Amino acid sequence: MKHIFVINPAAGKGKTEEIIRPQIVEYCIKNNVDYEIFVSPYPKSAIDFVRNKAAEGEPVRFYACGGDGTLFEVVNGSFGFENAEVASIPLGSGNDFIRLFGEKEEFLDLNAQINGIPLVIDAIRCGDKIAVNQCSMGLDAEICAKQASFKKLPGMKAESAYYAALLYCFLRKIKNEFTIQTEGEEERKLTVLFCLCANSRWYGGGFMGAPLAIPDDGLLDFVIVRKEVSRAKMLGLVDQYKKGQHLSLPFTEFKRGKKITVKSEKPAAVNIDGEVEIVTESTFEIVPKSVKFVIPSTSTYFDRVKSGEINPDTPLPVEE
Repeated sequence: MKHIFVINPAAGKGKTEEIIRPQIVEYCIKNNVDYEIFVSPYPKSAIDFVRNKAAEGEPVRFYACGGDGTLFEVVNGSFGFENAEVASIPLGSGNDFIRLFGEKEEFLDLNAQINGIPLVIDAIRCGDKIAVNQCSMGLDAEICAKQASFKKLPGMKAESAYYAALLYCFLRKIKNEFTIQTEGEEERKLTVLFCLCANSRWYGGGFMGAPLAIPDDGLLDFVIVRKEVSRAKMLGLVDQYKKGQHLSLPFTEFKRGKKITVKSEKPAAVNIDGEVEIVTESTFEIVPKSVKFVIPSTSTYFDRVKSGEINPDTPLPVEE
């Protein structure tokens, strides 16, 4: 198998390449690994590179060396190719998708990654884009859009940038008039804070928006939070939301399904695994068993699933 490392030089405050390249070269030469390194020259360039490489047809594993944005590019480039696997070497500030599968240190271990086991997971289709983690519209999508600019500030990490963006958006428009429809149901006009479609559990730098999501169960988790509380009350609930303790709140709707459509009379932000667009309508639909995501060999994920610790009915314990 060919091992291709896709490096985003802008991730990790611009230090990604100097950190990971020497490690890759040393390990691969020492262990006789067939490898290639691609350094992305500009945003989104990795999508075409990965797609062209995957189209060659040989078995290939792409390593997204960066943050969630780099993973987004590798996933979208490799999507649809049976010969392609996707791995994540988390060198960005968020790295939310990997949280369910193991510790960051396990994903940084090249030996564990090279010898990792691919898990065939579901994905989310939104227009011509593919997400493996979460998509949303409403307040959290607006926060995601603003978070990207805050993360560029010196010393600002993903979580603190999320809080800064949350405060900024909180003081502006927080109410959204959406028409929402899940498959088999009538359209409903709702006043909401946001609507979240999840394939896994965390986003925004550690916020557990979908505490029960399982990425290979053939279903998406939909979380709709209606706007029924004051700003003051909302602030008191932020920590509860971060810990994934919001599904039982009276103004939160939770359901599972394969497709949801959200319409807005006014242009609104849509978040697709951290990529933001302005739209008036989005449809999020599951693409079952469509991405081979590599779990490091040192991860206990498969054992935790087998033991029932990771399941679609019980959230994981929250670390205080």
